[in-house]
Amino acid sequence: MIALTTQLNKPGIALAQLEGVHALTDITGFGLAGHALELARGAGVQVRFDWSRTPLIAGVRDLAAQGCITGASGRNWASYGDEIILPAGFSEVDRALFCDPQTSGGLLVSCSADSAAEVLALFHAQGFADAAVIGEVTAGHGVSVY
Repeated sequence: MIALTTQLNKPGIALAQLEGVHALTDITGFGLAGHALELARGAGVQVRFDWSRTPLIAGVRDLAAQGCITGASGRNWASYGDEIILPAGFSEVDRALFCDPQTSGGLLVSCSADSAAEVLALFHAQGFADAAVIGEVTAGHGVSVY
């Protein structure tokens, strides 16, 4: 846990230099869902997540299922959940993790499809082995999960 929570978001500096990167934000108090929604609102688009590709810390789903969930996850959902479309059967645990208010979460990067490999290579070179493409930006509004 210490290694994960002390790994700084240093790739952000280099990512901002890449032509294909359109936006990036650190995942903090509003969780992945809330920060994606900020990007969607600002750009007038829909951000679509493939939840199965979203990296989670090993064991976190089990901990959340045992009740280790912050109160802010629920407050986050209450404040912006009406703009998020979840698939049928999406669990309460996964919803809480999607809205989890990270203190020092990862980076959410919006980039062109052509630059995704370069973005991932930069993350991997800086020690972020779990970095992954987890979704896409489409016409529409809000956030959805599939």
